[in-house]
Amino acid sequence: MRNDSDPIAALATAAGPAGISVVRISGNGALSIGDALLPPGTQSVSSRPHGTFFHTHILHPRTGETVDDAVVLVFRAPHSYTGEDTVEVQGHGGGLPSRRLLDAALAAGARLAEPGEYTLRAFLNGKMDLTQAEAVADFISAKSEVAAQVARSQLDGALGSFLSNEYNELVAIGADVEHVLDFSEDELPPDLLQTLQERLMRVTAILRDKLSTWREGRVIAEGALVVISGKPNAGKSSLLNALLGERRAIVSAISGTTRDAIEEGMVIRGVAVRLVDTAGIRTGVDEIEEEGIERAKSYLARADLVLRLVDPMAKTVSESEGCEDLISAKSVLILTKQDLWQETFSFPGALAISTKTGYGLEELRQEIVRRLGIDKERFDQPLVSLRQRQELECALLASEQALDALREGAESLVIAGLRLRTATEAIGRILGKVYTADLLDAVFSRFCVGK
Repeated sequence: MRNDSDPIAALATAAGPAGISVVRISGNGALSIGDALLPPGTQSVSSRPHGTFFHTHILHPRTGETVDDAVVLVFRAPHSYTGEDTVEVQGHGGGLPSRRLLDAALAAGARLAEPGEYTLRAFLNGKMDLTQAEAVADFISAKSEVAAQVARSQLDGALGSFLSNEYNELVAIGADVEHVLDFSEDELPPDLLQTLQERLMRVTAILRDKLSTWREGRVIAEGALVVISGKPNAGKSSLLNALLGERRAIVSAISGTTRDAIEEGMVIRGVAVRLVDTAGIRTGVDEIEEEGIERAKSYLARADLVLRLVDPMAKTVSESEGCEDLISAKSVLILTKQDLWQETFSFPGALAISTKTGYGLEELRQEIVRRLGIDKERFDQPLVSLRQRQELECALLASEQALDALREGAESLVIAGLRLRTATEAIGRILGKVYTADLLDAVFSRFCVGK
């Protein structure tokens, strides 16, 4: 069974060619393990003060072989990332040198850290709340400048501080409701129930507003799903290639060239985008193309934004593809092949582009970011993740039910108290004030080993 105070070790740097590699040893006995790695006659790690570092040879504790020469850093509890005694050994980079250092630490008595265990210990030791711990993983895996900016804000405690205020207010309102239960209905102080309602209305409004940011948070963290759609030969694959700046998809005058969805990641103006080229939607096709069309429809249903391409010179526009039908809240109408037009085509809200000359492509990039509603200058406020959204929904529903109970009067105060407790616990799970082993496993399992 895992002991959360056992000394653990792992590479804190990625394996492979690099200037240095860092092995982090943390937990009870970490300083003694550091002692076991030093040559005889060297001042021990355990006798050195916090914040010191020194150069030495590292020996394998079983064989006595010199593993590497390294710089050793000493961090004493609670002044370390984990809040525990910690030793960091900085040796030469590279796959084999780093593995040799780690093997020496394990041989000295440490066990291999599990994914996210350092950050888990930091959370358990009060170095950060659960929103900050989640932000560590988000910051490391950020796919864009906007995602990094938001995660950095969360890491500084923006969301935790924000929700802590509402958590404390829910606790206070709940305590006042419990106190009111000690009074008979005719003994209640004047306007007390009205005051409690007003306080709870403010909290529910804030929770509802915070819930509205979850879509932006998901798009920023995962990347917006932008799907290119249109009839065969409308220029979908050409647009994919033009936006990517490489020939990723086959371009041909033959209809139905794209039979499967092609997905590529890119960053547009600091925003991560999952760009998908789909099969042209039409009828009377073979079995393989039909499967591609079904996949295209699946992507369209899940898309954050659809780029609907129309070749204005094609017969399909006038015969079966009226532009009015292509306008929607999550779509951009694009008139393609502008360099081939013999006359000027226009439609309100449509963008004209040419992937051959580059005409309109910069305007399209600006429109994609605008329509996604992602502007890095806007996101100075905390955003919520999917897990946090689920807990906020629980807290909001319980708060609204508590508010309804307060409006019913003193006879429903018990129900109000119970609902307030449910709301408080939900916010507590976001912050990590209330947690289970399953919750921590779900949060930290997505971390890498060594963080």
